[in-house]
Amino acid sequence: MIVVRTIAELRRELQAARVAQQRIGFVPTMGAFHDGHLHLMRTSDEECDLTVVSLFVNPPQFGDPTDLANYPRNETHDERLAESAGVDVLFAPTVQEVYPDGFNSAVEIDGVTAPLEGAARGTDHFRGVATIVLKLLNIVQPHVVYFGQKDAQQTVVVRQLIRDFNVHVDMAVCPTVREHDGLAMSSRNVRLSVDARRVAVALSEALSLIEERFVQGEVTTATLLHAARAHLAARGLTHIEYLAAVDSRTLNDLSAVELAAGHAPVLFAVAARVDGVRLIDNVLVPAPSEAHRIAKSVRQPELRA
Repeated sequence: MIVVRTIAELRRELQAARVAQQRIGFVPTMGAFHDGHLHLMRTSDEECDLTVVSLFVNPPQFGDPTDLANYPRNETHDERLAESAGVDVLFAPTVQEVYPDGFNSAVEIDGVTAPLEGAARGTDHFRGVATIVLKLLNIVQPHVVYFGQKDAQQTVVVRQLIRDFNVHVDMAVCPTVREHDGLAMSSRNVRLSVDARRVAVALSEALSLIEERFVQGEVTTATLLHAARAHLAARGLTHIEYLAAVDSRTLNDLSAVELAAGHAPVLFAVAARVDGVRLIDNVLVPAPSEAHRIAKSVRQPELRA
């Protein structure tokens, strides 16, 4: 694996692969790698001839300067993990390289950026996400870009961006990878105290409860959300930013889970703060496949990198 710092270096390294018509996979990240990131990298390594990973903490998508300052960073550790996952090129630019003097542009995606994370974190968040994703796709020019289902709204926004700007890339969304207790893997999990970690698990438990109630025949989203809220309250998780049931393609609110063919699954999404740490999670109902159900997507401790 090689590490490159500049756009010019990256393009030189990828030129031979393009001449050889190799399939290039790309995983955009902000570092602090965990098994969720590594799963995306390994999937790209299996499906593509060459895998590029970007490591860049993107300031414009952080509305809270404290959150940006506290975001975990350990590039040496990340380099080791990326190499173990089969990554060929790690692109780790500086802020100045990505946003040079005179940079004065931004990408606005309407509609799907407004609810959920958009409402909780403000319009600047997805403006920052869309801008950096479009820049990285233009820089790397991959055949496939890989994202995780945990950041469900981000995947919807990126699909819209790819479609609206005619970006010539396929997009793959991989299931959420979870800790042994069900907590969705996140770079922020390391900031949880032991007690906060016990409370945080209630997020995945509440989503599992929604899955169970649906399997038992409940399709009214208000009823499913009520059961989830009651579980969160019982576990002491009270700082909920949102808990919603939306169309997984448009992010419009839905009153019921539609079972007829052609209907998109309902995205049940939650965001909460646990001991000051902001966490998000979600589940699709009905699940696209059994592999996507929370109970089926937990990585056991012995398999952790």
